[in-house]
Amino acid sequence: MSLFRQFLVVLALLAIVVGGFALYDHYRGEETSAAQNEGRRGGRSVTVEVTAAETRTLRSVVEAVGSTRAAQAIDVVPLASGRISALPFEPGQEVEAGAVLVALDDTMSRAALREARARLRQAELALERARKLRANRNIAQSTVDEATAAAETAQAQVEAAEKELADRTVRAPFTGTVGMRNVDLGAFVATGTVVTTLDDLSRVEVEFSVPETAFGAVRTGQKIVARAAAYPGRTFEGSVTGIDSRIATGSRAFKIRAAIPNADRALPAGMFLFVEVELAEREALMVPEEALQASAAGSFLFVVEDGRAVRQNVEVGQRQGGLAEITAGVSAGEKVVISGLQRLRDGIAVEIAREEPATNAVPAGGGAAGA
Repeated sequence: MSLFRQFLVVLALLAIVVGGFALYDHYRGEETSAAQNEGRRGGRSVTVEVTAAETRTLRSVVEAVGSTRAAQAIDVVPLASGRISALPFEPGQEVEAGAVLVALDDTMSRAALREARARLRQAELALERARKLRANRNIAQSTVDEATAAAETAQAQVEAAEKELADRTVRAPFTGTVGMRNVDLGAFVATGTVVTTLDDLSRVEVEFSVPETAFGAVRTGQKIVARAAAYPGRTFEGSVTGIDSRIATGSRAFKIRAAIPNADRALPAGMFLFVEVELAEREALMVPEEALQASAAGSFLFVVEDGRAVRQNVEVGQRQGGLAEITAGVSAGEKVVISGLQRLRDGIAVEIAREEPATNAVPAGGGAAGA
């Protein structure tokens, strides 16, 4: 085949392809136009699912993480050195204020106290005799003064011996839960040795940081909701008890402290918590997020009016829990299309297959919004 004939064949094939594409595009446009016109005339309709746009309670919250700590917590340490003679507690036991936690051998301390009391008795008797003799003017006043000083010195020695004996026993300063034993019975401990811990877990405190943008919205007494990985599905409610007066320059955040009642002792000290601080509650017009669509001009959705889909440009506010706030473009009670959106055009006839009921509040555990 000559080069000229090859050129003619290629040219013919190219003309067939271009013509076929133009014909397909022409018929496709006619088909789409016919479908739209048919929808406007009440012919073929699109099946959709709708829900009503409703005013619902919208919680404005800020999220953070923190760790618990006991309302009161101490390291139990002896104030004297010696051998441990008693450890009358078990790890995790709840003890009352004043209960004995550690007892050191006190044999020598008791003996020293008896000796000090004997010296006090002797000094008191000597003072009594000196006063009688002075009353008869048989001795000088200076002798009575010396006897008085000796009696006071003996009294001070008794008090010191009593204090030294008391330091051999460590008692709980408040009601709480004791921790693990760090020493064993019979061990020799020095002053300051940590024997165990004592935590008041009747309530716990949690400290966390939030962005500086929330500083003006947080107040003491505001409600918080906390969740722990150890208790799936359970929430712990508390309130804000303190707000730091400074904002960290590095993180641009400030600290908040909150208290959570812990009557069942479910929360130990040091547990990691996810915290939500409720900043405010307000009423907002909400629709499901799946109803929203995006375009170059902004967000829009479809509402059903007189059996037809009507496109509405909307302004979207806060999002929470799978719902979106509509600040303009839709009114409460309008039926918003949430399913079947792919085939919708403005003005096309629609048939409602199902109308989803609206809830009365934003679902719990939804996403949080900053201040």
